[in-house]
Amino acid sequence: MKEQFLGFGLGLRAPHLEQIITEKPAVDWFEVISENYFVAGGKPWYYLNKIRENYPVVMHGVSMSIGSTNALNIDYLKSLKETIARVEPQWVSDHLCFTQVGDINSHDLLPMPYTQESLEHLASRIHQVQAYLGTEMIFENVSSYLTYKESQMTEWDFLAALHHKTGCRYLMDVNNVYVSARNHQFDAMTYLNAIPKKAIAQIHLAGHQDFGSHIIDTHDEDVSPPVWDLFTRYAQQLGPVSTMIERDDNIGTLEALIKELDQARELVQPFWQGMAKNE
Repeated sequence: MKEQFLGFGLGLRAPHLEQIITEKPAVDWFEVISENYFVAGGKPWYYLNKIRENYPVVMHGVSMSIGSTNALNIDYLKSLKETIARVEPQWVSDHLCFTQVGDINSHDLLPMPYTQESLEHLASRIHQVQAYLGTEMIFENVSSYLTYKESQMTEWDFLAALHHKTGCRYLMDVNNVYVSARNHQFDAMTYLNAIPKKAIAQIHLAGHQDFGSHIIDTHDEDVSPPVWDLFTRYAQQLGPVSTMIERDDNIGTLEALIKELDQARELVQPFWQGMAKNE
């Protein structure tokens, strides 16, 4: 994995492809959904190759199911490895979760139970996957709406322990932390401060829907004021980390997303520039 600060990026989405190619907007980098490129050719690759001429690209998967107790899906990993070779991304990420139980694929990002057994299981799977792919993986924290009676530790203690055990790094979705903190009534900054700073490789910012008694991670709304506040407080102490806006539905215009991206830049750049000067 290439260790560098890429700046401020966007998730690459189909409605914006032509505009990005023709206008070359002021975006530092783009994140692509890995599985969208598990094909030999066609329009997806045409657009991506054009965009790669002008922007760094990272890959973000949604189907690895690293936490599943099913055998690793070698066909999936083979497709991922081939896609990594073609894209030459700055890094590759997926979610720290499971999606499959036996023959049932939930098509959802299900949180892990936070037990010692889960920790050992994930550590083994991460080593296997990285050895097969020949590259390090970054893993994203997921939002949650339930907890397991079997859990023996908090999510943040679990992530810190997994990092110490494997050296794996995280794509910290600040919105997901906020969602889980609200749903389970814990302090979001306690979570964020528990993860070693060196373990954070990337940040996601996204929107959610608030139903009062609970909130749902939907990625179809603007980043909310409480998430902006949490991100700003976290960034003040974290230092420069590649940060992006993620929007998966109700995508809207490229201009609107760039406006949000500029807000992220304006909120944290003064702190990060000050840190760089003091080093």
